[in-house]
Amino acid sequence: MYLARAEIVSNVWKIVAREGDQVAAGDVLAVLESMKMEIPLVAQVGGHVSKILVELGQIVQEGDPIIEIDETASA
Repeated sequence: MYLARAEIVSNVWKIVAREGDQVAAGDVLAVLESMKMEIPLVAQVGGHVSKILVELGQIVQEGDPIIEIDETASA
């Protein structure tokens, strides 16, 4: 299980991936916003999105898990 995490304190601006989606390493999972800058959250592994752990507009702290990816289901 891989957890995509926030790199800095930010706001969840957009969630691109949905639970059940198949993703590849490099795919954008979500977009965070901090100080008027958009920060793409990119998958580091392939697999399927097993759980979205945040909601739009939520404030996340550095290191907070955002999206869970099941690597055993990679294409």
